[in-house]
Amino acid sequence: MAEETMKDFEKELEESYKNMDTKEDPQANKWEVFEQMLADKTVSKVKITEVVKGGCIAFLEEVRGFIPASQLSSQYVENLDDYLGKSLEVVVITAEPAKKKLVLSHRALEKEEAKKERQAKLDSVKVGDVLEGKVDSIKDYGAFIDLGDGISGLLHVSQISNQRVKNPAAVLKEGESIKVKVTGIKDGKISLSKKALEENVEQKDPSRGFKYVEKGVASTSLAGLLKDIKLD
Repeated sequence: MAEETMKDFEKELEESYKNMDTKEDPQANKWEVFEQMLADKTVSKVKITEVVKGGCIAFLEEVRGFIPASQLSSQYVENLDDYLGKSLEVVVITAEPAKKKLVLSHRALEKEEAKKERQAKLDSVKVGDVLEGKVDSIKDYGAFIDLGDGISGLLHVSQISNQRVKNPAAVLKEGESIKVKVTGIKDGKISLSKKALEENVEQKDPSRGFKYVEKGVASTSLAGLLKDIKLD
């Protein structure tokens, strides 16, 4: 999913600023500080002092800042009044001295933390690992498996089974727990295989009462034919 930009909540922002005091700020020199904070992604702690249409008001360095409702949390905020009087860690996402617009975000910090946690989880996954996950969604070309902690991998239709699978939905169900093997990791994308866990499994011939393992080497000698036979 593409990163959000100011355009995603521009309407919300402009509507809220209609009711805000836009008189000249006597502390104009602080805007340079805000611009630097924006560049450095400086984390500050503020207290919500007012709820307005479309968001909340908090003061940073004694300058009025606006936190759009969409920037209060990564989760949907149903009641803005719940944030009144609450302290939040925020970063500056817009600093426009000419328009006296100082926009803050707590959601940006949550997203950054989630990104770090996901990367840590991703770094812990290695090729060859056997993991348990849940079928998250099924496509014509395979299924996406939820491995937990925001990590998912693709189980391609060709890697579902040793048996030919034409329709993944015929053999997999959303929400189903399955074991898979990690076969590749590239550019943050994980490739999975269920088929790999079925390979090299000993098969049993019920009519003869013995097990055999295919080695891929042909032999016509009696010793060669009997070498891999294991009597029950």
